[in-house]
Amino acid sequence: MSRYSPFDERTYQYLLSNSVREPEVARRLREETQQLANSQMQIGPDQGQFMQLLVQLLGARKTLEVGVFTGYSALWVSWGLPDDGRIIACDISEEYTAVGKRYWKDAGVDQKIDLRIGPALGTLDDLLKANQAGTFDFAFIDADKTNYENYYERALQLLRVGGLIAIDNTLWSGAVADPKVNDADTAAIRQLNEKLHRDERVTVSMLTVGDGLTLALKR
Repeated sequence: MSRYSPFDERTYQYLLSNSVREPEVARRLREETQQLANSQMQIGPDQGQFMQLLVQLLGARKTLEVGVFTGYSALWVSWGLPDDGRIIACDISEEYTAVGKRYWKDAGVDQKIDLRIGPALGTLDDLLKANQAGTFDFAFIDADKTNYENYYERALQLLRVGGLIAIDNTLWSGAVADPKVNDADTAAIRQLNEKLHRDERVTVSMLTVGDGLTLALKR
């Protein structure tokens, strides 16, 4: 059977050249982020464009992002939303999100992004307390891995039936498939992957996009 093999650089560049329509403002944000020591935290343009497509397919108007970093993923998602669409974006870093805020403004989408600085679990719990359960169309989770299951459970409550959760890094550079690797982050991702496989509340598919992107559709 056909199966995924990691792209070499030439093949990946071909994919970018023949698929991705990265706006200039996104390219500038991506290139600035690549100068940071932890630039590996940023998703690729192919994944950004894919998430834009997902929110358009969903007809999403209200979305959630857990883990913003420099705002590249939020920028792509914002382009998939209507003018009155909103992203509630959760992060703990004023420094990194300040980078994103400049580019969101340059792109003319800053009014769509409601940035909330503070521990994301607190923000998600506040949304649930404010009777926001079942009102979101899409959620993207890409934050501290040891809280992945906690983020997932809250996001699932916040989503409407037919809403979609996208979870990043679920292949974790292959570490989840190596039983000898048991650090806290790897163990947390592996545990969530196994849970999602069994979770009858969702329809699930783990994709070889980026470092592994799992989609969970709420039933």
